Amino acid sequence: MNKIHVSVADWQKDIAEIRRIREAVFIAEQSVPPELEWDADDAGAMHFLAFEGDFPIGTARLLPSGEIGRVSVLKDWRGLKVGDKLMETVIGVAEQRGQTRQFLSAQVYAAPFYERLGFKIVSDEFLEVGIPHVDMVRGD
Repeated sequence: MNKIHVSVADWQKDIAEIRRIREAVFIAEQSVPPELEWDADDAGAMHFLAFEGDFPIGTARLLPSGEIGRVSVLKDWRGLKVGDKLMETVIGVAEQRGQTRQFLSAQVYAAPFYERLGFKIVSDEFLEVGIPHVDMVRGD
């Protein structure tokens, strides 16, 4: 396997790759309706792409509020620490921007992953697009 690296994406330039990953993970695998996957927040968000070599395999976004979302890694690359590298980059950029408190809504099964990265559960379980979630916060 080539070395995994993460970079800040350009929403306009990289939209096709971001869409390909999110559609595979959220729409195809998890049956999220397309009209709920794409929202007005995308245009103002900072987007990230994880690559194996020059092939995009994961994505995430950071909103101006410090909310992290749409964290997704293509199925064939899960379990290879791609999500860790992606999240470490997003958290690092957030902190550089002065966003010392990051938050997200995690699918319940993924909560232990985020806890390893310093997030704490701050809500009861709730349904979002039919999938159990919890709100999580990291930082002050």
